[in-house]
Amino acid sequence: MQELAPSAHQAPIARPLRAAAPSSPLRGTVTVPGDKSISHRALMFGALAVGTTDITGLLEGEDVLRTAAAMRALGATVDNLGQGHWRVAGRGIGGLVEPADVLDMGNSGTAARLLCGLLAGHPIFAVMTGDASLRKRPMKRVTDPLSATGARFTTRAGGRLPLAVEGAADPLALDYVVPVPSAQVKSACLLAGLCARGVTRVVEAEATRDHTENMLRHFGAVVDVQVEGHGRVIELLGQPELFAAPVVVPGDPSSAAFPAIAALLVPGSEVTIQGVGMNPLRAGIFLTLQEMGADITETNRRVEGGEPVADLVIRASALRGVDVPALRAPSMIDEYPVLAVAASIASGTTRMRGLKELRVKESDRLAATAAMLVANGARVEIDGDDLIVHGAGGPIEGGGLVETHMDHRIAMSALVMGLASKRGVTADDAAFIETSFPGFASLINGLAGAEPIAAP
Repeated sequence: MQELAPSAHQAPIARPLRAAAPSSPLRGTVTVPGDKSISHRALMFGALAVGTTDITGLLEGEDVLRTAAAMRALGATVDNLGQGHWRVAGRGIGGLVEPADVLDMGNSGTAARLLCGLLAGHPIFAVMTGDASLRKRPMKRVTDPLSATGARFTTRAGGRLPLAVEGAADPLALDYVVPVPSAQVKSACLLAGLCARGVTRVVEAEATRDHTENMLRHFGAVVDVQVEGHGRVIELLGQPELFAAPVVVPGDPSSAAFPAIAALLVPGSEVTIQGVGMNPLRAGIFLTLQEMGADITETNRRVEGGEPVADLVIRASALRGVDVPALRAPSMIDEYPVLAVAASIASGTTRMRGLKELRVKESDRLAATAAMLVANGARVEIDGDDLIVHGAGGPIEGGGLVETHMDHRIAMSALVMGLASKRGVTADDAAFIETSFPGFASLINGLAGAEPIAAP
């Protein structure tokens, strides 16, 4: 069994890392960890299905391991067979059991919010907590709509964890308009709708990642999706019989963005990343980079488990500033910090619009991203919910210490920036990278044939 990180009530030891420009280009062929969003959902749907679900390519970072532990606590049999291969023996819709202890979700906001939906439809009592970072993040965005099912939630002030839920014995179907683009809120409502009679209807004004809808169909649920303008209307027929189905987890596009941008920024580099999920509702970062002049080629396109997949060949490129529309934000919301790094080294100005959602991630990622760049000599402005980066047209000065705020994406972005800097960049704590990208520093160092990322 894979071991978890220390309990949420123990402060992990800070692990600073420093990245400097490598002495040679990045070269090689790599894979990145399995898609985190799909990994969480594969475990949850496996627990709700009848039969045994075989999962390959599962991300074995701490966030996903918390979901695996939670599914065990709720009565599913979850076995790790080694190297991303897992099996889940499910309990069927409505069959989850009351956990004997608090569910500790570590640093995973996705797991916590989706689990709220899962628990809302079961007549059981559960308490959920997380680490110091997760306990600061708001849950009202999911508990408010889920309360309409008949479930009762009790939280700390501001809707924060720890959270107690009493699921509904006879949950009501929801008809909910999501106020801001959020795949987590949409998915939580659909998960609750699995246990409700009738049709659960979720309306989103802007389309968000659709892994939940794809996986619902994969496991046998009836899901209807209608496109309306830039958004969609999703209808789920409640109380389906979900049947175990094999899941192949593609490489996480959010994780692939970090070695991809490193390859774009380090002169002479050429890197191939195999098996990357290319769902169009997730691939906004690659479209944006290509608009900036990035040399990115998709090869070996295929479909695995209902998700489009491709191998990406990335070659070092001179990038230029662009205007990134707000409508693209849901398809690349986690990649803005590392995109901002690319923008700081590009020629011209890049404006990233509509980044309100970044303020409620593991940290206030909008402020943290701006601070990361400023600490290393970049010119940056925040205008409302827009981030404006004035590119240096070459390597950034560097030399700064980046406060990561226990946010894995800020830590990885800082290290990528260090690779394209004159004086190197230090992340004050890179321990949290393991929650989503185990072995990140080793992967980059392997491509460099040296150790540009090391302890300071």
